[in-house]
Amino acid sequence: MKGILKIYHPDETLKYNIKSTYCKAVYSNQEHFLEVEVITDDSLDHVDDDSLQYNFPQLSLEIIEFPIESSEIEGKTFEINDSEDEIFTEVDLFDDEEAFIYDNELVFDKNEEGELQVTWKGTIDDFYTGSDTPLPFRLKCEFTPDEIIVDED
Repeated sequence: MKGILKIYHPDETLKYNIKSTYCKAVYSNQEHFLEVEVITDDSLDHVDDDSLQYNFPQLSLEIIEFPIESSEIEGKTFEINDSEDEIFTEVDLFDDEEAFIYDNELVFDKNEEGELQVTWKGTIDDFYTGSDTPLPFRLKCEFTPDEIIVDED
């Protein structure tokens, strides 16, 4: 399993399985930048028909070009908040709706198998019901390489 995203709405906890992950420390113009992308699976097999999640089966969360001190991210914690001048986060709802994430804390460590993983906590706009109160979320996923199987016919 790659991981899970939980969004804690007052009416129900919405659970998204992770389909794909990407994490890289990029070195550009003598600076290091963190890039993270997590895309959820659009499967609704585990979701009730009347769930709020049913209208939003998939989403992706991204950290884009966040400046960091070095390329080593294991054992590090990053607090990421956008400002009017600098935007490091992005949410794609695969819909016409918009959402933003706030108070992001990313903690990187290794799991029992020695693979890099992240625990990402923050808040996200309530795009489900449109309330003005952001919803807390927690995401935990690992960055294991996908195994590509090539059939030889």
